[in-house]
This record gives sequence, C-alpha cells and structure tokens, in this order.
Amino acid sequence: MRIIHTENSSQAIGPYSQALVVDGWLYTSGAVGLTPQNEVIGPGIEEQTKQTFANLRAVLAAAGCTLQDVVKATVYLADMNEFQAMNAIYSEEMEDHCPARSCVEVQRLPLDLRVEIDLVVRCRD
Repeated sequence: MRIIHTENSSQAIGPYSQALVVDGWLYTSGAVGLTPQNEVIGPGIEEQTKQTFANLRAVLAAAGCTLQDVVKATVYLADMNEFQAMNAIYSEEMEDHCPARSCVEVQRLPLDLRVEIDLVVRCRD
C-alpha cells in the first residue's frame, strides 16, 4: 500500500489520506471545492465542481495517473437540482472518457459544500 499526498490539492481535514494505491488501484478520498490552502471556493456548484476536479487531477498526478485512467466515480451532491450544472463541468473534465458513475444527493457535505467526488482509478505503476 502506498499513501498519496500532494500540496497541490486541498489538505485532509481529518484522519485520512488524499488517496491510497493498493495492488495497482488508486482509491481517492472525497475531493471537494477547497483550495490547496483549504479555503472554500465561491458558493456556486460550478466553481466548486471545477475546484474539485483541480484537486482530483493533482492527486492523480501525484500517483502517476490521469482522469483518463478513472474506472469509477461517485458524485455526492447537496442538491440534485444542481445535477445539470455539475454534469456539464464533469463532461468537460472527462472529455470523451465515460467511466462508471454513481450520483447521489446527500443531506449535507462537510463545510456545507455543494459537491464531493471520489474515484477508483487503474494505475499504471
């Protein structure tokens, strides 16, 4: 098992790692719309989704992976009415790559953020 950590993503606000590599698979913790200095990005779903992907790309890069290596994504939304706005940015970020995905509405996310995404990735290490 290898712990992945980068200063280019938001920092863990609890007892967990940004990601772990186990037997060639990368499992990310939930990424949210915080800057690498753990400051909340503006109130909207669009800004927070973009920052969430910036954080995920940074963690994946630290592990030697890209979004094109993603096998499964789980998206947690504070409000399912924001699905279309999140999905438009998700589509831009993933380009033509379409991994398996689940999307659920949750009652509340940490720091009252709008979106959280975690990934399962096949690493090439």
